[in-house]
Amino acid sequence: MHLLDLLATRRPGFSFEFFPPRTQASSEELYQTIRDLAPLNPTFVSVTYGAGGGTRELTHDLVVRIKETTDIPPVPHLTCVGHTRAEIDALLTRYAAAGVTAILALRGDPPRGETNYDWSKGDFRHASDLVRFIREFNESGRHPDPRGFAIGVAGFPEGHPDTPNRLLELDHLKAKIDEGAHYICSQLFFDNRDFLDFRDRCDLVGIGVPILAGIMPVSSLQSMKRMAELAAGARFPAALLRALERANGPEAVERVGIHYAAQQCAGLLDAGVHGIHFYTLNKSRATREIYQSLGLPAGV
Repeated sequence: MHLLDLLATRRPGFSFEFFPPRTQASSEELYQTIRDLAPLNPTFVSVTYGAGGGTRELTHDLVVRIKETTDIPPVPHLTCVGHTRAEIDALLTRYAAAGVTAILALRGDPPRGETNYDWSKGDFRHASDLVRFIREFNESGRHPDPRGFAIGVAGFPEGHPDTPNRLLELDHLKAKIDEGAHYICSQLFFDNRDFLDFRDRCDLVGIGVPILAGIMPVSSLQSMKRMAELAAGARFPAALLRALERANGPEAVERVGIHYAAQQCAGLLDAGVHGIHFYTLNKSRATREIYQSLGLPAGV
């Protein structure tokens, strides 16, 4: 089933994000995670793309394996960083041939250590440029499905770290939608008010596509610090920090993180969110327990 159909018919939808493993052992661990989560019948699973496109082949291989061995629609990330039009065209051609029907189009992060990255190195300076290119690929009729790829883009409920002007940030997001994006997948957040306000502001500027809420349960204090680094400024509410402070040991920290994320999800569902996207860190326990706490059956 095409992702556009799933987004239209499944509400609320649930989806998961994975990153491509670098070793055989971690690959098998991830596949156990996928087996554990498959009964939850996710709308799709996305596969990340390393900084500077560093995991290009690993991402492709994992996406194709998911496509060939499961019924879950895989959605590869694709980034602007350092890529030429010819390279992006080749990747789209390969994914189309494999029957992949969706892409998450991102500007992406520069290679690690490049603090003054030269964006002129590639043919795509902004995610909107990449969205336009994918849309033109779709319009060329080169995808076996006449609708081509469903195109997703990122949204930032707490604001994009590189665009402190929140009005300008929404203009940039609207430009991605106007170029042909079909849905928005949000960055992680820990206060639902940030997401719901973001959703309302999108509505005010005429963004009418589905917006999926990004949730990442805190699994350890170290992972929380890593989240803050990856999300480039994620805000941790005092209520969450107080609960984590009370936690006695690593297992208690994980329990607090799962409980807090479950409360977030319940609030989002009550607010009529279109979907929830779980950043899984290639683990299944937190997501499965959140499903159970919400009373969600397998196959929802």
